[in-house]
Amino acid sequence: MDLKGKKIGVALTGSFCTFEKIFKEMEKLAQLGADIYPLFSNASQSIENRFGKPEEFMERAAKIAGREPICSIEAAEPIGPKGYLDIMAILPCTGNTAAKLANGITDTPVLMGAKAHLRNNKPLLIFISTNDGLGMNMKNIGLLLNTKNIYFVPFGQDNPEKKPNSLVAHADRLIPALMQALDHKQIQPLLVDYGET
Repeated sequence: MDLKGKKIGVALTGSFCTFEKIFKEMEKLAQLGADIYPLFSNASQSIENRFGKPEEFMERAAKIAGREPICSIEAAEPIGPKGYLDIMAILPCTGNTAAKLANGITDTPVLMGAKAHLRNNKPLLIFISTNDGLGMNMKNIGLLLNTKNIYFVPFGQDNPEKKPNSLVAHADRLIPALMQALDHKQIQPLLVDYGET
């Protein structure tokens, strides 16, 4: 599938350790001609962390996309009635965001954007990144896997010995997963060991 001209919402939440990989994939999408609409959760636009400053992240996203990020619930809500996105991807999707999404909570720009986008029966792609994916959040991931129009980037345990409940998606499978999701298909295999990338 040709991604040129496809309108892609790229929503960042607070799994900051994945941001560098996410930005590289955003750059690839831009090079493929995709029209990118960045969104930032409350956490991702306000928390300074060891991986960088929020203003630097937002500036980088704006530079890649050629437009300012959506950073408020009010700005995200029109995604629904205007229906301008072909697909939205939550990259990365923290356990907190997954839990809220699975339970219909829309208290951040990213969650409002996802809710607004899904009402148009268009695909939402999840790049999971959570330390409790095989723990408290497993039930929420299960709910999302069984929700119409929600698809996942293949994921696996990134550090099973030190963090046995941690799940992280594979960045190198993001674009293929996105292309499949645009056709309303879940890329397979979904569960991929980190040694296989």
